[in-house]
Amino acid sequence: MPWFVLLLSGVLEAVWALALGRSEGFTRPVPTAVFGVALVASMAGLAVAMRSLPVGTSYAVWVGVGATLTVAWSMATGAEPASLAKVLLLAGIVGCVAGLKLLH
Repeated sequence: MPWFVLLLSGVLEAVWALALGRSEGFTRPVPTAVFGVALVASMAGLAVAMRSLPVGTSYAVWVGVGATLTVAWSMATGAEPASLAKVLLLAGIVGCVAGLKLLH
């Protein structure tokens, strides 16, 4: 269960990062509210997962999932240019996150 919570928290990290970008410096209420809710939920999930998983592993997985999904979503929606190099580097992050899971 802690791994599921950790992965969900990583997804929520991507949600708050994307909402932060759309909030235009906290001037747009809906993206700002999404940012706040997703941020609190993401941090709470990370804290819950850290009760059972090592801090370093938890943090690395959380950041890796969030960063990968943020960039992948941005490329998929055209907000950021896609390239083979970016896709390969994101695959490397996913591989490293999976490796941390296997080692635990």
